[in-house]
Amino acid sequence: MALQLSIGARVRKSPFFEATLADGMVSASVYNHMYMPTSYGDPITEYNRVIHGVAMWDVGVQRQVAIKGPDALKFARYLTPRNLDSLKVGQGRYVPICNFEGVLINDPVLLQISDSEVWLSIADSDVVLWAGGIAGALGLNVRVFEPDVSPLAIQGPKAGEVVAKLFGDGIKNLSYFGFEERDLNGIPLLIAKSGWSKQGGFELYLRDKRYGSELWQLVREAGEEYDIGPGAPNYVERLESGLISYGADTDDKINPFELGMDKFIDLDQNSDFVGKKALKAIKEGGIKRRFVGLIIEGPSFPRTNESPWTINANGEYVGYASAAAWSPRMTSNIAVAMISKAAIDSNVSVEVATDWGGRSAKIVPLPIVKPSR
Repeated sequence: MALQLSIGARVRKSPFFEATLADGMVSASVYNHMYMPTSYGDPITEYNRVIHGVAMWDVGVQRQVAIKGPDALKFARYLTPRNLDSLKVGQGRYVPICNFEGVLINDPVLLQISDSEVWLSIADSDVVLWAGGIAGALGLNVRVFEPDVSPLAIQGPKAGEVVAKLFGDGIKNLSYFGFEERDLNGIPLLIAKSGWSKQGGFELYLRDKRYGSELWQLVREAGEEYDIGPGAPNYVERLESGLISYGADTDDKINPFELGMDKFIDLDQNSDFVGKKALKAIKEGGIKRRFVGLIIEGPSFPRTNESPWTINANGEYVGYASAAAWSPRMTSNIAVAMISKAAIDSNVSVEVATDWGGRSAKIVPLPIVKPSR
C-alpha cells in the first residue's frame, strides 16, 4: 500500500490548494507547516515543461516574514551578513541568515516593500519566531509577523510570454529579483522576476488568499497556448543547476562559506549583524569542506533520492551526497554533496554508497549544467 499524507487542520493549505487538487496533484510534502505539492503524476512532463516550456507551481509554502515599522531597515541589516547599503524599494536581495554561531539557518530573498517594511521570503524554518524574539529582546520599533501573501511561480523559458499576456511586455524588463506591485482583475499582487530554477521565470505574490483559485485559473488561461501545466519546484533541475535546498543539503553545523555564499557576506561593513564574530573566526580559520556536484557512474537511478549517502575516498569518509537523480541533460546520474576540501583538491575519484550499491563518482563544480543564457 502506498504511503499517504493525512490532511488535517494542524497543517495549513495554501490559497491554491483546491486548484492544485483539481489539476491533478498526486503527492505533497509539508514545508513551513503547509502542504506543498511535489508531483502531478508525470515527472518527465513536469521536468520538460520547466526546461523547454513553462510550468506553474503552487509555492504558497514560501512564506513571508514581514518586518514593519520605523526600525525595519535597521533590523534587516542586523539579521543578515549581506551588505544592504544598495537596497532599494522594488529590488530584492538573496540573503543568508545565520545564528550567533555562524550556522546558516535560512537563505531567503529579502524584498524592501517600503521605507518602513521589509519581507523575508523564506525557506523551510521558523524565521518569524527567530526574528520576532530578537526584535523584542533588542527593543526595536518593529512588528514581525506573517502577512497574507502567497507566491505562485511561473517558471521556464516561456514564462515571460505568459506573464506578458497578463501584465504587458514591460514586465519582462524587471531586473532579476526586481518586483512591482500590480493589480490583475482586482486581485492585489506583487510580481517579481524570481523563482527556484535557473530556467527563468516570475513569481506572483498573491496578497489576498481569497483569490487563490481565481489567480490560478487566470494564469492557466494565459499560458494555454504555451502548453502550461502544473508542477512543483523541480528536483532534477535544481540538482543540475546546483540550487541549495535548505534543510535537504544543510545540517546543524553548516556555514555559508561552505555553501559558496562568500559574495553575499561583508565582514567589513560598519553594521553589526547576528553571527558577525563567529563568521569572522570561520573565515580566518578556513573551511574544511565545500558544496559541490557529482557525476556518478553506472545505470540510471530508478528514482530520485534525498537521503544522505556516505562518500568515501581511498576507504576513508570524506562527506555525504544530500540529493541525487538521473539527469536527462547530462545523460548521467548526478548529485549535490558536501565533501572535504582535501578530497576536492586532490581530484580523487570517490565512492558513493547509493541505495543501489557503491558507485564511483567524479567531483565537479556547480552548476553541473551550465545555464544556457
